[in-house]
Order: sequence, then C-alpha cells, then structure tokens
Amino acid sequence: MSAARKGGIGTMKVQDIMTRDAEACSASGDLATAAMIMWRNDCGVVPVVEEPHRRVIGLLTDRDICMACATQNRRASEISVGEVITGQVYACSPKDDVKIALRTMAERKVRRLPVIGADGALVGMLSLNDVVLHTQRAGGRVAGAITPADVLDAYQSICEHLQPA
Repeated sequence: MSAARKGGIGTMKVQDIMTRDAEACSASGDLATAAMIMWRNDCGVVPVVEEPHRRVIGLLTDRDICMACATQNRRASEISVGEVITGQVYACSPKDDVKIALRTMAERKVRRLPVIGADGALVGMLSLNDVVLHTQRAGGRVAGAITPADVLDAYQSICEHLQPA
C-alpha cells in the first residue's frame, strides 16, 4: 500500500520506498571490494562513507570501476576507491517527498541518491528503480502519487546528453 494511502496526507516519502541499510565502502578500500558489495547487493552503486559517522563523501558506480581499470591498465584490487570517486554528492532526506527527490535526479542527471538522516549519516539509497516500482499505474489514481509521466519526465532529463560548452 502506498504512503499516500497509509498516511492519508497525499504524498509519498523517500523513507517509504528507499533501500534501507545500504552497504557502503570507504575511500581507502579497493575497487575489487566495492565490486563485491555491488555483486552481493545486486546494485550498480556503492556509497563511499567516512567512519565512524557514515558521512557520505562520494558514490562509486560499476561504470567508474570499469573505466578506472580500463584507462589505468591496473587490476581493481590495486586501485583505491578514493582514486576514482568525485566529491560531488547529491542526496535527499528520508522525509523528503519522492517527487522532490525525482526532481533532484532529473536536474542533476543521476539515477540514484544517497538518503541522509538528520545527523548527516547514510540511512539508505533511493534509486530510479525504487521510484518506478512504486509508480501508480494508470486508472488507480491516488492524490500525490507518482505517475508514469513523472517518471518519464525525470528519466528523459537524466538521459539528455550535456551540450558542449
């Protein structure tokens, strides 16, 4: 049952559909270890955190791993996560409306957002897949529900190629 139906407030919150307890890695870890996290969790991204507070300092994607190994001609076990990640992180809060998170994905051209709690710690991940799986099907309208049009608009924005400066 959707958050809109449960709470009656007409909006679906990130906390209602996010992946909780997302496994993370550290910048000092290696790419092979990060790839195993992806394998175990059937995902294409791993948040990179600073311990002990699990503050997110970056994200590592399967593409990042592939490109680092190919362009550096080194094994994944020889490359640290910190050598590959960028410091730019776009995130959302568990209490955010999913439509706001979807807008952030569209504007920032990302398919996944770390979910950061009030204390600044990682509490989960929100992916475009999570949103799609909770999209209201045509005919079953619920006030504030995410529609297929909402998802398509965001996905089109994410997929647009950046124009050269």
